[in-house]
Amino acid sequence: MSTPFWGPDFDQLRAEDAEIADVVLDELDRLRGGLQLIASENFTSPAVLAALGSTLSNKYAEGYPGRRYYGGCQVVDRAEEIGITRAKELFGAEHANLQPHSGAQANFAVYAALLVPGDTVLAMSLPHGGHLTHGSRVNFSGKWFNVVAYGVREDTELIDYDEVRDLARQHRPKMIICGATAYPRLIDFAAFRSIADEVGAWLMVDAAHFIGLVAGKAIPSPVPYADVVSFTTHKVLRGPRGGMIVCREELAQRIDKAVFPFSQGGPLMHAVAAKAVALREAATPAYQDYARQVIVNAQALADGLAAEGVRPVAGGTDTHLALLDLRDLGVSGKDAETRCDAARITLNKNAIPYDPQPPAVSSGIRVGTPAVTTQGMREGEMKEIAALIARAVRDPGAATDVATTVSALVSRHPAYPR
Repeated sequence: MSTPFWGPDFDQLRAEDAEIADVVLDELDRLRGGLQLIASENFTSPAVLAALGSTLSNKYAEGYPGRRYYGGCQVVDRAEEIGITRAKELFGAEHANLQPHSGAQANFAVYAALLVPGDTVLAMSLPHGGHLTHGSRVNFSGKWFNVVAYGVREDTELIDYDEVRDLARQHRPKMIICGATAYPRLIDFAAFRSIADEVGAWLMVDAAHFIGLVAGKAIPSPVPYADVVSFTTHKVLRGPRGGMIVCREELAQRIDKAVFPFSQGGPLMHAVAAKAVALREAATPAYQDYARQVIVNAQALADGLAAEGVRPVAGGTDTHLALLDLRDLGVSGKDAETRCDAARITLNKNAIPYDPQPPAVSSGIRVGTPAVTTQGMREGEMKEIAALIARAVRDPGAATDVATTVSALVSRHPAYPR
């Protein structure tokens, strides 16, 4: 077992609950022993983890700073006020709400603030890269709202803005959503703003995947164009698991009421404080260098996989992730994920646009570079990783050899060095 990187608190956990202590250690070993290429994952700093494991977890704080339903909130109020100020400054936003427990909760609150059940929403198709909360029939968004889907062109695999405009004119949605979980190219927020204005719709940007790149000034910001921007805090942004919303001042009260009391009770004040820590870290020049390197690494990884005969969807990436089409290799996304997992490479199967396979099988994989970039890896390592992925996918019998090479690579760039 590895030695934990944090302090003496772990000894208390081990003394009181050895079973859970073993789980914590085993997860640390997993992180240190393999390549973490899930695009929606990252490694928080020890400072973020310290806030998450703090006494702020004990405080019930329903409401907002200065307007709580419980006494004794004068200390946690400070944490939330600091986080709100940092979010507004970092993103140039007029209002910020740090209380959503997750990205899905943040999206739910936006729907609740701006719509009523039955309203029409225009959003990106899940099979083309969208998200469950953008209209999936198994999700509240698809069950309670009339969601019209737009997608990408079959020839370019890029968002078809002409189709978006045509659908908006035809269906007159009350809200348009842009943002995705598996779209590797930049989104034209100005084009979406123009379409929303033409049909009188709210514009919501779900920036969960790329907000960290925005924070690092590595890609354009949606904030000047959107009415509301929702996002998670645990991807490229490198904060704790959670959600956040920024919006125009005129929507502040509606958004706040939609979070509390409409959809959530007491906020997780330890998570709010940890979000504030992450926002401070994201405002540094070092983080800007990191964000730029995340993109450079993603492009190098996509190029390396292309050289190995694995086709990048949309021709490559402008962000932290790449979507790869495995059909030329004759391997499904499901099998590729399993084979890579055996070789200590963690990534996920993913549908590609116009995928002939069902989602549980899929024809593609998605890879992301936030975590390996946090570990200090650069373009040279990305080329090596591409070759390791290709070998693991092509040859299940090579898993042990690939895993040995992976172990040597991550030992030079350890997650949470001691």
